[in-house]
Amino acid sequence: MILAVAGIVSAVLVLFAHDYGYHRDELYFIAAGKHLEWAYVDQGPLTPLIARAMTEIAPDSLTLLRLPSALAAGVIVLLTGLLARELHAKLGAQVLAAVISGVSVVVLFNGHLLSTTTFDLLCWTAATWLIVRAVLRDERLWLAAGLVVGLGLLNKPLPALLAVAVLVSLVVVGPRHVLRSPYPWLGAMIALILFAPFILWQVAHDWPHLEVSANIAGGGSTSSEPWWAVVPFQFLLVSPVLAPVWIAGLVRLFRDPELRFLAVSWVLLAVVFMATGGKPYYLAGMLPLLIASGCVAIPRWLRGRFSLLRKVALGLALVTSLVVDPVIALPVLPVKDTELVVSMNEDVGETVGWPELVSLVAHAYRSGAVIYATNYGEAGAIDRFGPAYGLPPAYSGHNAYWHWGPPPDLAGRVVVVGMSEQQASQYFVGCSVQTRIRNDAGVDNEENGRPVLFCAGPSRPWSKLWPDLRRMG
Repeated sequence: MILAVAGIVSAVLVLFAHDYGYHRDELYFIAAGKHLEWAYVDQGPLTPLIARAMTEIAPDSLTLLRLPSALAAGVIVLLTGLLARELHAKLGAQVLAAVISGVSVVVLFNGHLLSTTTFDLLCWTAATWLIVRAVLRDERLWLAAGLVVGLGLLNKPLPALLAVAVLVSLVVVGPRHVLRSPYPWLGAMIALILFAPFILWQVAHDWPHLEVSANIAGGGSTSSEPWWAVVPFQFLLVSPVLAPVWIAGLVRLFRDPELRFLAVSWVLLAVVFMATGGKPYYLAGMLPLLIASGCVAIPRWLRGRFSLLRKVALGLALVTSLVVDPVIALPVLPVKDTELVVSMNEDVGETVGWPELVSLVAHAYRSGAVIYATNYGEAGAIDRFGPAYGLPPAYSGHNAYWHWGPPPDLAGRVVVVGMSEQQASQYFVGCSVQTRIRNDAGVDNEENGRPVLFCAGPSRPWSKLWPDLRRMG
């Protein structure tokens, strides 16, 4: 039954995979996949490698690009049910845990897009499942947990924080005998070995990831939120009406002497993300564990006083989530009717309008000009759709694009995408607005209304100007 639920979730995600369009991050990953390295300024090599593999098979297929994410979401749902089994839930509660995971916004939305967050969520879910099994069943599974964390670190560094939080929590609240075994330390060594190429790349490039993190902490990301939003945001990542389930799961873990360290880990991670300005979804990797833990006691709760009323309340919560969450997370509505959805989930707006943007850039382009994009989404869109218009590859100072280098110093005229005239005057000369970015659906996303400029050239040679155009975040 758990496997069936997981299969249905993956199938639904594949069904909706082709609608709307590329997300800005997907365009970036496709571009990064053409510049394969052991690390990038803002991530590891895993997601760009997947993007490269999918586009090599079918360059124009959005469905195939997103297939790995759809499968990953199904595995997350499956592992949530298996986590409930490890916590001694009955079959019905295991299935319920899988269903709640499967209708949650965070699983559906990240399963819909090719994203580092998708595989980070999978890593955390698989790691916590293996850690629970290692503590309750077989300590040798710490080796597998180390392998999973190490692979996750090749996607993004966040699993390292999970590992540290688990270690600290075991020291503080136990069971400390776990740390007397060699297996947790061998697992940590495996993770560190796998993480080594990322670390070495960062050292060789003066740790740009720290600059990216600092920029995010300062609010320099479209998905940044205030520090105090980290915990409240968790209520939205599953479903507000199902939040009591994972809250009950957290309480249950606090009451379990053998697994209390996982509840303490959640608290430690929440504090760290609030203190460092981390994004609220960074904590989402613990939600499958909390959902599974919360579902263990639901059968007994349903048999309590006012049993019928409790069953109706749970049923309504599930039906509400099943109806509302896919609308928020998936391209269910016609694209012209997404205004309300975009107000709740801004990332939906970032999947609309990229072909129109490139078409407008093509109309402003003149032969021999350089195309400079303000952010990696614009640059990625030009690289993806530009060849159909005869456009050259884009340059940008944003994240990895900056590391891929400036145009040749002899390059003159410039089409500048997404930068205001006032800002462009700091870097370029002879600029005039050619058009403004818009999309046919009228979605008010980050690019909507931004200018496309044509400039006579850079104010200095590109090699001299390039350090000033650097933007990490």
